[in-house]
Amino acid sequence: MTLKKIKDHYFHKAKREGYVARSAYKLEEIDKKHRIIQNGNLVLDLGCFPGSWLQYTSRKVGLKGQVFGVDLQAVNLSLPANVKVLQADIFEITAKDLEMNGGMVDVILSDMAPKTTGIRGTDALRSYALNQQVLQLAGDLLRTQGTLLVKAFQGAPLEELRREFSNSFAQVKLCKPKSSRSESVEIFILGLAKK
Repeated sequence: MTLKKIKDHYFHKAKREGYVARSAYKLEEIDKKHRIIQNGNLVLDLGCFPGSWLQYTSRKVGLKGQVFGVDLQAVNLSLPANVKVLQADIFEITAKDLEMNGGMVDVILSDMAPKTTGIRGTDALRSYALNQQVLQLAGDLLRTQGTLLVKAFQGAPLEELRREFSNSFAQVKLCKPKSSRSESVEIFILGLAKK
């Protein structure tokens, strides 16, 4: 199957199923395999624009759950009542800013990517810096036994990031969803059971 057909498949599937972007299927694949999002969970979605992960997650957590989204860009999307979105910089947010009950979440998701330069090493370092901030937030906002999923770029810092995850989580897995383009340098790091 060619790249164009893959793109068309997920693009058209997203439109048919009401998702704002095809990226929802990356999260869906990882979630189906590892069962990271449960009914009733409190979930923090960092880098939530354009909102497809918010859409998927809000359905999974149900009416008893809550999803908090944060992004620099405004999310212009009609979202259910169990979703709150804050337009902010992740380097500046706190639990108080998010108005979270008790300040702890069950799951943190991050599909963030830095502005890319096209220079693979530079882009990987920028992705690493974002993910270090996400790990710091997870230390403050993710409950014990919680789950963290981040997008990273393949490159030199990936192994270091994996080691940092291993310090904080009982299990660490690398995930490359089928819905991710094969030539893409993106990969997802999943931390299960926060220590």
